[in-house]
Amino acid sequence: MAIPQVMLQMNRFDLRPGEMRLDTSVAFDAQLTFIGKIESPWTLQNGPKNLHAARETGHSGALVIAPAFRPALDGITPGAPLVLLYWMSEAPRDLLRQFPRHRDSATGTFNLRSPARPNPIGMGVVRVTGIDIAAGRVEIDAIDAIDGTPLIDIKPLARRADSLPD
Repeated sequence: MAIPQVMLQMNRFDLRPGEMRLDTSVAFDAQLTFIGKIESPWTLQNGPKNLHAARETGHSGALVIAPAFRPALDGITPGAPLVLLYWMSEAPRDLLRQFPRHRDSATGTFNLRSPARPNPIGMGVVRVTGIDIAAGRVEIDAIDAIDGTPLIDIKPLARRADSLPD
């Protein structure tokens, strides 16, 4: 089995005080099917920190859905809020503890929204601004993912189901 390029590059980041890496002998066993990709103006060098920051720039994005999955777009309309799941393929996968610049000390990866995690899955809630099902193109208000990011899934935002009781 070939080792993905992201795994070969995961040790390229220096550790900060209090950070810890994963034992690289741990096997990653999930298999995903990417349903398309994200188009955005962002690169690794200029990407926003999060979706809030992306919206502040005024830049929008788009989802480009692979032909086989285009029928699944049926029912999505402009104005609809969507939950996107995407694969942050350039993120390191071996950080168990991280020391982000905005914190006073290191903390566990599962206590952060950082892209560096064992399974670099990004999540964002976006609004549809336009859709062309035949072309497999969904225009969205903003996105914090870099251009070309693989798209894992699209779900409708269900406000009652997707929020805490209070």
